[in-house]
Amino acid sequence: MNFSEQLKAHWATLEVRERRMVYAAAALVALALLWWIALAPALRTLAAAPAEHAQLDAQLQQMATLQNRAKALQSQPRLNRDDALRALETSVRDSFGAGNAQLVTTGGDGAAAVSLRSAPAATVAQWLGQARGNAHAVPREVHLTRAPTAAPATPSPGAKDAPKTPQVRWDGTVVMALPAAR
Repeated sequence: MNFSEQLKAHWATLEVRERRMVYAAAALVALALLWWIALAPALRTLAAAPAEHAQLDAQLQQMATLQNRAKALQSQPRLNRDDALRALETSVRDSFGAGNAQLVTTGGDGAAAVSLRSAPAATVAQWLGQARGNAHAVPREVHLTRAPTAAPATPSPGAKDAPKTPQVRWDGTVVMALPAAR
């Protein structure tokens, strides 16, 4: 006698009440499986959809902004090497003054090196943006080390918003790639 025949024989011996309980237990197991396999994952996905949609909208907005920036950069007139070098000299002089930076043009490789001495980090960041926008120059090599800083000065009694930590400063060299000569 095989298993299915034994099962049928045992089923026949059960009372009606016991058969109903077996049906109820099987229905309960089927409902639990339906919930865990089909409904719960779909409901979790549905609940997470608004947050994911907002995140994707933010990413799309950021991509559109980057695309507009790229188009704006592409639409700018091309500079020849001499104009780019003059614009880079002007940005170095305006950003750092005479004491913190020096521009040195290199040979025929289309680059210019800027030596920084104790240049404030915020000024360096702003200058890099200006160099990209005005001179169409991009950093090719950057060798910077944090400059030693003096202890913060004690604020005067009337100065409420005086900085309590020293400002980060950089020493080193930034080699900028200039546009190709035309």
